Amino acid sequence: MDFLWLAVGLVLVLYSAKWLVEGASSVAKSLKVPDLVIGLTIVAFGTSAPELVANLFATLDGKTDIAIGNILGSNIANILLILGIAATIYPLKVHHGTTWKEIPLSLLAALVLLIMANDTWLDGNSANVVSRSDGLVLLGFMSIFLVYTFEIAKRSPDDTEDVLLLPTWKSVTFIVAGLLGLFLGGKWFVDGASGMAHQFGISDRVIGLTVVAVGTSLPELATSIIAALKKKADIAVGNVVGSNIFNTFFILGVSGIIQPLSYNAAQLNVDAFMNIGASVLLFLSTRTLSKSVVTRVEGVIFTGIYFTYLLYLIVS
Repeated sequence: MDFLWLAVGLVLVLYSAKWLVEGASSVAKSLKVPDLVIGLTIVAFGTSAPELVANLFATLDGKTDIAIGNILGSNIANILLILGIAATIYPLKVHHGTTWKEIPLSLLAALVLLIMANDTWLDGNSANVVSRSDGLVLLGFMSIFLVYTFEIAKRSPDDTEDVLLLPTWKSVTFIVAGLLGLFLGGKWFVDGASGMAHQFGISDRVIGLTVVAVGTSLPELATSIIAALKKKADIAVGNVVGSNIFNTFFILGVSGIIQPLSYNAAQLNVDAFMNIGASVLLFLSTRTLSKSVVTRVEGVIFTGIYFTYLLYLIVS
């Protein structure tokens, strides 16, 4: 039953995010909101809605290992698994701005998370916590990233979101169904994941890093594979890097504000360093002999490292 709740919850969350995006985008379009703004706000939120909903329910239920594990696991899977698969399908050319701005921002997010979470290590505190003040700082970083994103998008107005204008009743139905589905699906998904962890004697951390993280990263996986098949490498890389920044700065920031998150440094620091290492590896792969390109060989290496990491989690 736990697996059934997890599967049904995940499917409902993924479809509900799609419904919410379509309905909200249509309403925004009818209100004459530019496609560029819709793409950078509503659509960007929609692709990260599964991670956000899973984190909110995990946080409210006190399952902080699932919440933090979901963020770390999603970021690791985004680079090593999703970009690895996409690069194996078709070599990913990375723009100069992505190499020197977006990827370093993703690395900064990973470093900030490690620093904020290790209070006993750095400040000598009695416990490690991602506090409400930490959450506010993370949202501050997010606001800076949003301003940067809007400025970049203004220079490339052709890369806008194609928004379908729906009848008002249909838009409202999609929005209501999307919100209700996200609520129910998110609760079932987290409850099912937690139940599976207890049933099989697996820690919440490992469930968060694997099942929850990969499940909530399915929109990014689908988008990146389709982009690779269409030979639109910039979309694949930008989608993943942007998602990692959004996950850390926004989703973890909101989670920390709602309820401070306890951090098990003895276990989660391994994953935090893996998160940092994945961003460093992505940066280095764009500065090798095939400059500004993540090659098929590097894609295979990324994927191999990810499955080796999964094996480590299972064995440990």
